[in-house]
Amino acid sequence: MLQGKLAVITGSTSGIGLGIAEELARAGADVVLNSFTNNDADHALADDIAARFGVAARYIAADMSKGAECRALIAQAGRCDILVNNAGIQFVAPIDAFPAEKWDQILAINLSSAFHTTAAALPMMRAAGWGRVINIASAHGLTASPYKSAYIAAKHGIVGLSKTTALETAGQNITCNAICPGYVLTPLVEAQIPEQMAVHNMGRDEVIAKVMLARQPSREFATTGQIGGTAVFLCSDHAAQITGTTISVDGGWTAL
Repeated sequence: MLQGKLAVITGSTSGIGLGIAEELARAGADVVLNSFTNNDADHALADDIAARFGVAARYIAADMSKGAECRALIAQAGRCDILVNNAGIQFVAPIDAFPAEKWDQILAINLSSAFHTTAAALPMMRAAGWGRVINIASAHGLTASPYKSAYIAAKHGIVGLSKTTALETAGQNITCNAICPGYVLTPLVEAQIPEQMAVHNMGRDEVIAKVMLARQPSREFATTGQIGGTAVFLCSDHAAQITGTTISVDGGWTAL
């Protein structure tokens, strides 16, 4: 379905980003993985995707907190038919105790990086006559929780950036949308389950349903494959008139 397309996915050596890269590769797209670490395991991940799905895959290191490196990532990729802005970090604290450097870092990685990569990729998409920009926002791009001011501000900003990008590319065979996941079962989330079981003196299923997924009405985690499958759909011809909107994959969280 996506043969001949090149997808660049930021923050894609684990979790949601890796799940998206795998599903795009399964659909035939060549992929560029990214993180800032640049170790042997990162390059091995790209080799593994290439071997499993029969596509071209490579790893390019870039620090998403630095605008110049964000733009260099796209330049090094050489082209960019599909851009998935996924890189993100989190920090939790009350506003009056929130470290200013953490605010700056979260806004840089979670929001400004998407501006820089998009600015670099759009001329390539226009030259190719086709493009898809997919921004990974969050249920927290549509609603809020206490103690996550920077993350929520950035994710609301990603939703707004997606709308503006869509308006600026309307009629150019380029779309831009934001996927808004709720809680997704990633290795980082999986690692928190035993700790939560101990703190609350609950079994695995109970702590997931009553504590971790208390705001997610389905009481089930989304999977990285489901987020990746949503990204594949947004790249398909069926989604050619879907642009400037959000797609929630949150088990009903934002329906409350």
